[in-house]
Amino acid sequence: MQALDAVSIELRRGTFTAVMGPSGSGKSTFLNCAAGLDRPTSGSVWLGDVELSTLDETKLTEVRRQRIGFIFQAYNLLGALNVEENVTLPLRLAERRTDKAFLREVLTAVGLGDYGKRRPGELSGGQQQRVAVARALITRPDVVVADEPTGALDTRSSKQVLELMRQIVTDMGQTVLMVTHDPVAASYADSVVFLADGKLAGELTRPTSDQVAARMTHLGEW
Repeated sequence: MQALDAVSIELRRGTFTAVMGPSGSGKSTFLNCAAGLDRPTSGSVWLGDVELSTLDETKLTEVRRQRIGFIFQAYNLLGALNVEENVTLPLRLAERRTDKAFLREVLTAVGLGDYGKRRPGELSGGQQQRVAVARALITRPDVVVADEPTGALDTRSSKQVLELMRQIVTDMGQTVLMVTHDPVAASYADSVVFLADGKLAGELTRPTSDQVAARMTHLGEW
């Protein structure tokens, strides 16, 4: 069985795209292929002028570290490191110097300007996810890939993180690709792409949460 079947899509720079579909529709596979975590068995994946699907593992790791930012449902922060150290970890792994001014800018943008020396255990879930957003931005990536970024958060924290993601697209020109099952989360995106049985099943532009929920209800009939 094919996880993805003839899915062809282009994401424009500086846009926020949400991917939705029922369980088993291919959302995670799509995200993993787009982010160079999985290799498609056929077809190609391009990040700007680089074809990810042809790179060897070393090159691919390099591209992921330098050009793709990741945000997951679990914040994946290291408890022994403070906020600044967690945020700059991708730079250290890539053996790149930290631009202190840009670090301050990013921490301020995510609302954690005064929290740099705190450890994850001293932060709320919403604040920890904002650290994860900052970590995804610190390498100035071409795209930020978010997998159910609000899945573990309460409604209020979820709203703050989604507003933040909307803001980094609008104010910083960041490109964001997010998988979510939540119509409210999807309504923050510029467009929502629907998958069903591994195939593209339509798209909504400037969606409202009601429109997204209605489309999800009818996906089974598609």
